Amino acid sequence: MKKKLRIGILFGGKSAEHEVSLESAKNVISALNKKKYKVKPIKIGKDGQFNFNNLKNFNVVFPVLHGPFGEDGSMQGLLKLAGIPYVGAGVLGSAVSMDKDVMKRLLRDAGIPIGKFITISNGKKINFKKIKKELGLPLFIKPANMGSSVGVSKVRNETEFKRALREAFKFDTKIVIEEFIDGGEIECAVLGNETPTASIPGEIIANQEFYSYDAKYIDHSSVSEIPAKLDKNTIKKIQELAVKTFEVLNCEGMGRVDFFLKKNGEVLVNEINTIPGFTNISMYPKLWEASGIPLPKLLDILIDLAIARFKRESKLKTTVK
Repeated sequence: MKKKLRIGILFGGKSAEHEVSLESAKNVISALNKKKYKVKPIKIGKDGQFNFNNLKNFNVVFPVLHGPFGEDGSMQGLLKLAGIPYVGAGVLGSAVSMDKDVMKRLLRDAGIPIGKFITISNGKKINFKKIKKELGLPLFIKPANMGSSVGVSKVRNETEFKRALREAFKFDTKIVIEEFIDGGEIECAVLGNETPTASIPGEIIANQEFYSYDAKYIDHSSVSEIPAKLDKNTIKKIQELAVKTFEVLNCEGMGRVDFFLKKNGEVLVNEINTIPGFTNISMYPKLWEASGIPLPKLLDILIDLAIARFKRESKLKTTVK
């Protein structure tokens, strides 16, 4: 009988997305095949404390962590230094994908279509009239390093602008101000290492003004439509852009790419999530299920990808002699 792989599930963490991580971890733990894996949950407290020595006992660690200190390369760097295979993007892919400013600049330089944006660090002078002239109204203000729509505000006037700045700076020292794009919100899942593939796209139908944290996790007012009602050419364009975004940002394992689809058919990339949610309402597992890969099989593939990358990187020389 084949020996079970020991899988450590890291969840919780020092992030405003701590509670989302708890829900994601429950689903991952429940869906993992207990005939193939010996699974142990490892909870990281809101203060960031956990027993690191436990990680050395696992064949693979699955970080089900969202936001800073989990999705931004911090944990990935720790696991890499410790020589432990882990699921998902590496240090670089995690870091650049988490930072919306760096991510958008890399995508723009690669010729991937994105919306207009301005980045501002805490302490810098902010001129509302200048930003209004450049981006128009309404606009969105976001912390540069955060997910699940935490700290995000839609702004229609100067009063809301000032309030939104205060809210976003609670979560990061750098914020991104984005133009409002009137279009559908489309999401596409990506899976793989060297040869990633894209799922069928789905659409988020937000019954609030935008797909906010509350709309996602509190009042559940938004719904998803999978597959999205799109023509074949648009589906192909979204899938190709999803894979290109994944590759440009040095991602591996998994990623969910979010788009805006304008009424004229133009497709713009909004962002990528390198540790997408695995909650009951999360799009990443739903999109793959609709594409023919149920959650248990999806988790098998992600674990296999983690092991394959670890083996590949282990062959690299670390000395000159």
